[in-house]
Formats: sequence, C-alpha cells, structure tokens
Amino acid sequence: MSGAKMTAPAASSLAQLAPFGDFWQPKPLQYIDRYLLLAVLALASVGLLMIMSASISFADQKYGDAFFFTKRHLLYLLIGASAALVVLQIPMLWWYEHAGMIVLAGALALALVLIPGIGHAVNGSRRWFKLGMFTLQVSELAKVCMIFFVAAYLQRHQLRLRDNWHSFAIPLGVLAGFALLLLLEPDFGSTVVLAATVLAMLFLAGVRLWQFLGLMAVGIAGVAALALSSEYRFRRLVTFLDPWAQQFGDGYQLTQSLIAFGRGEWFGVGLGNSVQKLFYLPEAHTDFVFAILAEEFGLLGVLVVMLLFTLMITRIFLIARKAVQRQDWFSAYVVFGIGILLAGQVFINIGVTSGLLPTKGLTLPFISYGGSSLLVCAMMIALVMRVGIEMHDLAALAKRTAKTSNKSKSKVAQ
Repeated sequence: MSGAKMTAPAASSLAQLAPFGDFWQPKPLQYIDRYLLLAVLALASVGLLMIMSASISFADQKYGDAFFFTKRHLLYLLIGASAALVVLQIPMLWWYEHAGMIVLAGALALALVLIPGIGHAVNGSRRWFKLGMFTLQVSELAKVCMIFFVAAYLQRHQLRLRDNWHSFAIPLGVLAGFALLLLLEPDFGSTVVLAATVLAMLFLAGVRLWQFLGLMAVGIAGVAALALSSEYRFRRLVTFLDPWAQQFGDGYQLTQSLIAFGRGEWFGVGLGNSVQKLFYLPEAHTDFVFAILAEEFGLLGVLVVMLLFTLMITRIFLIARKAVQRQDWFSAYVVFGIGILLAGQVFINIGVTSGLLPTKGLTLPFISYGGSSLLVCAMMIALVMRVGIEMHDLAALAKRTAKTSNKSKSKVAQ
C-alpha cells in the first residue's frame, strides 16, 4: 500500500497546500485545539497525582522508594511529550503513503513478542519487549497500526463498501490476524477494543446496516466462544456476575474496588487517605487507579474526571467532522478511530472498576501507570492535533483563494 494514490477529494485538498511552504514546517501553537490540549493536560495531571498517591505504599515496600513509580511516570510523561512533538510535525499524507509498511511492522512486532527470549513475559502473558530499564507493550502500538491501515483502505475503497460484501474482507482478514496474535499473548481486552474500533470505522465508512449487524453478531459470538473456551475467562465472567460469592477468591480484586467506591461517598476521604491502596486492592496504581480516585475524591472527583474525558472525546470527534467536511477521508477515519479507541478504553476501564463489566487488563488513558499506554496515547492526541492544524490550513487556503478570485473579478470588471 505504500506509495498508493489518494482518491480525488483528499488528494486535491493536500495538493492545494503544496504552494504554501509553511505546510511542511512546524506549526504555531495557536492552531492547536486548545480545549483538547487543556483536557489532556488536566487528565495527565490527575494521573500523576493519583499514581503518586496510589503507589506510595507499594513502592516503599517493594523498592524502598515511596516515589519510585512517580519518578518513572514523570519520565514517561517527558518521553510521551517529546514523541508527540515529533508526530505533530509529520503530515498526514506521510502516514497514508506508509500505512502498508506500518501495519506490516505492527504484525511483525506482535509475532516477535511471542518468541521466548525476545518477548518479555509477566504473570503468564508475553506482551512486552524489554528495552533496558523500560518495557514496551506491543499491543498498544498495534492498535494504532491497525487504525492507519483501515483508514487508508477505506480512503481507497469506501464507495465499494455499500455495494460489495467482499470489499471489506481484506480489513477483516487483517483484523483476524492481529486478533489471533493478540490472543496468543494472551491479551483479550486489547482484542475486544481493537475489533470494536475497526467495526465502528467500517460502519462509519458506509457498510450497510444488515452487514454491520451480521459482523456484530459474529463478533459477539466469537467473544462468547473465547470466554467459554477458557476456564480462567469463564471464572472471571461468573465472578463478575456475583463477586461477593468469591470475595476472597476470584472476586477479591473487584470487591476491594467496590469497597473503595463505597468509601468515597460524595466528596471522598481526601487525597492520600485511601485505605484500599494499603495492599488491599491489587494493581492500585495501574488498571484499578480509578477506584482509588473514587475513594479519595468521591463522586465529585469521579464526575470531574468523566467530564474531562467527555471533553477530550468530543473535541476529537469535532476535528474528525471538520476532516469529513473537507473530504479528507483518511484523516477523518484516523481521528474517528482514535476517538473510538480512547472512548472504548475509558468505558471498559471505568466499567471494570465499578463492577459494570468483567475484569479486563486495560489502562485508563493518561491516568493509569504505564509507559507504553502513555506514549501511545500522547502520539494519538498529537495525530488528532495535526489533523486539526491541517484543517486550519485548508480553511486559510480557501479564504486566500476566495480573496484572490474576488480581486481578479474586480480587475476584470474595471
């Protein structure tokens, strides 16, 4: 797919910008969506605060340094911000032209991580590359690779989706390959989120309703089969339905999370005063950090964080709509995919910690501890901001063209 041509609307939109050299140069910060940036910075600040609070006892007991995880998370923030600045300077046209190579690299990484000696295993799951003192979770990058591939494919073939069932066999085949590799790690949560994101992108591209419902039925049946085929996953499902029946067994983590929510009440017990983080709730600073936030800040804090996530997702979809209006379909599908992916992870993480959904190992974007998640989330937000900047350039170009045209007409009339 590398080097393939864009369809007429998007190609013409980008080609129009070619005479303006500043399109390929660093952009002024005033062109960035400030509300999106504000929401992300606020969420990252809350995340740093909660990681410091939730991990302080565990870090002191395990590493002899109460701020061990806080220091590492600060470093991850700096790395993520640096990566975001780099991504912000790369035109969307480059990602489109290299989408094929990107998805191949993602598939290769998912395959390599399964090889003993190359992939790093933790708690029975082989999902990471060991890079010195850091680890990189491959599934986080694979999600973005798949979004690029599907967006590029839809750019070329979106008109055929409405008339030909076989037209979306290719993205579904690639999705099946990625899902198989993710399940071999195993990473069931990432598989579900990735599949839901791709199906939503296909639906937005114009797949007929009956085809979409058919895909949904197959997907739900597949998820059910996977859950029932594994005794471990089946126990998780049963435990989710009644965690208190196994409150000292498989339901221990969920019951401790629910206790944290209950202790928080309206306004919380205060920052740093959580009891559940004192070795009662496992993974208190990673997958279940939202439960500690609910305990320390109560319902009020929960609502504030949810409003920040709502603002972030809303601004992402607004930028995607601008791309649709400019008929830059690749950018639109990438931004829609990122918005759907982030919204799905937020919904699943909060649903798991509050007992709404079965337990899944998914981080809460910008709040949970985890370098890979933070890095990829920062890069995805930078991509969205890049699209917003390019849409601003197109709008400015349209105004310049209109002014030039009006001046020409005036001279002719004179």
